[in-house]
Amino acid sequence: MTPPATAVREYQVRASSAPTFGRVLCSARNHHFVVDGPIQNGCPGEAPSPAEIFLSAVAACGVELMHVISRDEQIPLERVEATIQGVIDRSCQPRDDVTLFTRVRLHLVLSGVDPAQAAVLVSGFQRRCPLYGTVAAATADLAVEYQVETAGASGAVTGAPCRPPWSRRS
Repeated sequence: MTPPATAVREYQVRASSAPTFGRVLCSARNHHFVVDGPIQNGCPGEAPSPAEIFLSAVAACGVELMHVISRDEQIPLERVEATIQGVIDRSCQPRDDVTLFTRVRLHLVLSGVDPAQAAVLVSGFQRRCPLYGTVAAATADLAVEYQVETAGASGAVTGAPCRPPWSRRS
């Protein structure tokens, strides 16, 4: 696998409260977006919540990195689709000093690759994405599943679900 272009990467994002209670204005470089606290906290709940933004970042990191790895390894990846679900059960936290996701499920669908190539891409993403690493280190009930999509004779999409050996499930 080709090593990353630079060893150290730095990121900065700004967040500030908005006039509407529970609404946060965020900026990353020259991109601006709104984040709302959840309605369970009395917040608007109209824009994505912090947890949804975090989970979408994990999914986006996976999709992006699998394309980068496929390019570097010359694997013919056509498309990746990621669906991630996280549960925070505040009555069942493993620690009392921080709140953690209680359960996270990540389902990936890869097109244009065979199961062995898909396994290389998924394991590469898991090793390289710091957001996934954060989830993996903090979430006891984590499962990653992937599916390889192929076009059948009729053009219909078929696939076989796979559970990589490095995926954990409680």
